[in-house]
Amino acid sequence: MGWLKRSAVCLSLGMILSSFCFSQVVQAKEPYKIGALFSITGPASFIGEPERNAAEMMVEEINNKGGINGHPVKLFTYDTMASSTKTVTAVKKLINKHNVHVIVGPSTSGATLAIIPIVEKAGIPMISGGSSAKIVVPVKKWVFKSPPMDVYQVERLYDYFKKANIKKIAILTVTTGYGDSGRASLESKASEWGIEIVVKENYGPKDSSMTAQLTRIAGTKAEALVVWGVNPGPAIIANNRKQMNLKMPLFLCEGIASKKFLELAGDAAEGAKFAGVKCIVPKDMPEGDPQKKHILVFTKAYNKKYPGKTFSTFAGTGSDAVLLAFEGLRKGGDNPAKIRDAIESTKNLVGFNGIFNMSPTDHNGLSKDDEIMIQIKNGQFVPLSY
Repeated sequence: MGWLKRSAVCLSLGMILSSFCFSQVVQAKEPYKIGALFSITGPASFIGEPERNAAEMMVEEINNKGGINGHPVKLFTYDTMASSTKTVTAVKKLINKHNVHVIVGPSTSGATLAIIPIVEKAGIPMISGGSSAKIVVPVKKWVFKSPPMDVYQVERLYDYFKKANIKKIAILTVTTGYGDSGRASLESKASEWGIEIVVKENYGPKDSSMTAQLTRIAGTKAEALVVWGVNPGPAIIANNRKQMNLKMPLFLCEGIASKKFLELAGDAAEGAKFAGVKCIVPKDMPEGDPQKKHILVFTKAYNKKYPGKTFSTFAGTGSDAVLLAFEGLRKGGDNPAKIRDAIESTKNLVGFNGIFNMSPTDHNGLSKDDEIMIQIKNGQFVPLSY
């Protein structure tokens, strides 16, 4: 064998060995670690389970593509059961035991508010699934959120009231962090839209009947009823309203946007309206909307991977949180401070809840323009208009 041929063989062998070694190095890279806090069981399981499903699906997909920067992504998930106490315990494990680089969740506003001081002190970026404006207003250095702030729902709802010439409303809100935040937004924005809240009622998350509250509301001059809460409360109210033959138009919040609500409320929810994100009605989105393809592709993959687990807006919330975490990891590696900076500088990121444009003064990155009016018609969610 001539020298050239021998050299070529040696070179080829060397390249093979080099490639093998390089492959081993890539495979040996330390994982990027994401902590997840989801209400997988308990009263908010209809939120947390789809969030968990979406997160696992996205992590599996990105690892099949080689991970991020050659690093596999590892997901550490804890079930918070929507309990602030359990969430506090879990977040400490994520930070101190698993040394995660970024956290997605919790699923609910109350649980999120309970752990903000912990993640702020630890310096670990967190992307919450709670809707309360209090999560990011005022801005906290390490805290972000993926669903639109509840105040954006209120603004879109009040836009509708103005067009419909509705000036007097009654509000019925659940006594949780979620309900309290929605109530505060409804109250703070009313005068700006020329709306008078003539009666304010509330209910407990475990209440089985709200006929007393509805009776008091029926005796007022309210032209519309706004209910702020998550399942099963709003469904109970819808059924109580039907039983009482209360004709006052019913308006809800995005917290009911799941198949579970439609099952619980049945035809008692017919005609109810609420402000929500486009991914609730993806097929009805106009062609050319930058979110449509993203949502439809993911929704199809989700329904295939989880048969019988119909895609909901909460899966979208989980997906957006992980999408933002991936964005942070791509630019910030395993450095939490750099991950935080990367998330804060996110621009034009197309997600389920909208198109994210974060900044040092806005850790949600969405606006009321990401909300549309939706109606329940023939047992389905349908858009009123875009």
